[in-house]
Amino acid sequence: MAITTERKQSLVEQYQHANGDTGSPEVQVALLTERINALTEHMRTHSKDYSSRRGLLALVSKRRRLLDYLRRINPQRYLDVIGRLSIRK
Repeated sequence: MAITTERKQSLVEQYQHANGDTGSPEVQVALLTERINALTEHMRTHSKDYSSRRGLLALVSKRRRLLDYLRRINPQRYLDVIGRLSIRK
């Protein structure tokens, strides 16, 4: 379920604003989206794994809060992120 170091680094490089930026909302949303996608695939094969379901819901909620924050502070960055990550809404 964990993201490989190489994949995480590539996501950070794609979404960072400056060199060494790992905490911006865009980077955090991208990393959460990757984890959510992996857990969603896991849930397709293991539908009764309720612990993973709870974790998945927590990740989705955290991503939603970050996206709401991003929409409040800069609507254009919000639209760019959901477009690049193909998140509906």
